[in-house]
Amino acid sequence: MMKLYSFWRSLATFRVRIALNLKGLAPEVVNVDLMKGQQHAADFRSLNPQMLIPALVDDSGRVLSQSLAILEYLDEIRPNPPLLPREPADRARVRALAMIVACDAHPLIVPRVRNYLERELKLDEPTRLKWIHHWIGEALGALETHLGRDPQTARYCHGDSVTIADICLVSHAVGTKLFDMSLAPYPTVARIVDTCLKDDAFARAHPLKQPGAPQSGAH
Repeated sequence: MMKLYSFWRSLATFRVRIALNLKGLAPEVVNVDLMKGQQHAADFRSLNPQMLIPALVDDSGRVLSQSLAILEYLDEIRPNPPLLPREPADRARVRALAMIVACDAHPLIVPRVRNYLERELKLDEPTRLKWIHHWIGEALGALETHLGRDPQTARYCHGDSVTIADICLVSHAVGTKLFDMSLAPYPTVARIVDTCLKDDAFARAHPLKQPGAPQSGAH
């Protein structure tokens, strides 16, 4: 049986949960508490030497890591509904939008970076929060410009079907709210995110609906 190593607050794992829901897959979920440092335990380190989640163990026991790689794997083993368009240029556009979040912005605000800023560079909480808000805002501004000016943007990031771009966009938007930032300056982003979160596959995957999540809000 497929197994997903997850933590309620992990935005990268949130992406994978959305895709699993869209594909109708329900793996066993194993909690890895990032706040308690469980990702550094020897058993998990042997599973994923990078000590990051998500990690997905497929039906054959093979371990997959990195959220974008897992999203494309799920799309290949369960092609419907497709998460990437068919045309090469369209696929490149969708991947690029996804990577603004998953490759450029999100890696700068994850717990290991925040811990390094605090413990090694001795930055106080207001300064660390300024760092987080800066990189979240940089991505939102870029996404808003790309989405707002491109005629291929429709109900979703690309046309009228959900793609990996929407999955990544929603994960970034939820992270924005977790860090007390508003989507108001980014109307195209906000509209698409609102549309996505009305979909049960997105709603059920939301961090605050996962085991271990606080009852109201998170910081």
